[in-house]
Amino acid sequence: MNLSELPGINRRVKLSNLGEFAERLSVMTNELRDQILAPRPRKTAPVFTIGELSDMCGIDRQKINYLATKEGTDLPPGETHGTGRARIFSLKDARTWVQQVSDIYQTPLVTGTREHRGRVLITANFKGGSCKTTTSMCIGQGLSLRGRKVLMIDLDPQASLSELCGLYAEKDVTWEDTVLPYIYDPDMEGGLASKVQSTYWDGLDVIPAHNYLHDAEFHLPTAQKTNANFEFWSVLRKGIEPLRAEYDYIILDTAPSLSYMTLNGLMAADSMVMPLVPESLDFISSVSFWSLFAEVANGFVEHEVDKTYDFVSVLLSRVDYGNTSSAPVVRSWSQRAYGDWLHTTEIPASSVMSNGALAFSTVFDLSRAETVAKTLARVKQPMVDYCKWIDDQYVEQWRAGQ
Repeated sequence: MNLSELPGINRRVKLSNLGEFAERLSVMTNELRDQILAPRPRKTAPVFTIGELSDMCGIDRQKINYLATKEGTDLPPGETHGTGRARIFSLKDARTWVQQVSDIYQTPLVTGTREHRGRVLITANFKGGSCKTTTSMCIGQGLSLRGRKVLMIDLDPQASLSELCGLYAEKDVTWEDTVLPYIYDPDMEGGLASKVQSTYWDGLDVIPAHNYLHDAEFHLPTAQKTNANFEFWSVLRKGIEPLRAEYDYIILDTAPSLSYMTLNGLMAADSMVMPLVPESLDFISSVSFWSLFAEVANGFVEHEVDKTYDFVSVLLSRVDYGNTSSAPVVRSWSQRAYGDWLHTTEIPASSVMSNGALAFSTVFDLSRAETVAKTLARVKQPMVDYCKWIDDQYVEQWRAGQ
């Protein structure tokens, strides 16, 4: 047969056929997810060696061994391995050690000395692929390793944060498990607290997302139009307020757009983190975010006179230090544009992060036994330092009773 006689490809797509196509993709995604997570269908938290626990608590290994075997102590002894000299500690054990032994300031949630008011932090960026969700999860994990109790709230219908928290978004979560019922009815019984779920990671809870969260983008403007007294931008903030007494940090992960839910998150937050990949398109996208947010925010000023962010932090992420990288140029642009907002910590690009993302994991999920220790530390330590910086901003306020 002459090649010119081959039948052409019909590239026309009927709108009515998209449902069948989406269903086929959903089946494929479930199969891939099972393959990626095999042989562990659910995520498990890492364990910690004495050396790692020593770094977390700021005390030497000999003292840990002494305290672990001392009679009458409430500290978890861990599990002995090999000859009995090596000890392995679970995540829960490690957090207990940090809370009781380290010199890290512990909040009233641990000490029980007075009422507590947790802080709300949001990660936001217009551009997909900016490490926004991974950064959200890493911040939550990093803060929990300092003894903090953390709540993650997934506001992105793509539900990537929910996946990182160990949930199969399409299998384990329905729209009723998300913030959406509260958006529909702020007077619902139990409020947002009734939507909180525990995760595989001790000290870190989640309110997951579902693709039906898109419905909030229709409900909120409709409610605003039909009720002159309705404030669409404050719904989430009012729902979060009671949860502040239960958590040290509430971290909001948003969709890569200036949606109604993202605006709710921005108006609920005390502080903001913008991960920025140092490439030209990412930088231009970040500039667009601030331009549009400023334009929208001008309409809120008369209603939100006292709205002040404790800090706005731009974090360079997935930084390529190779000779042909655009990072030096974009870094200089970012320094000029953001000034003190640009944090000195940078998160380097690494195959560890790429492989972790493939398995729905972060650098905090990996142990030294699973990868090269130096390679892991190169990516993990900057994030540990960044989490400490965030925590230090609020420890000062908590010490002052704020």
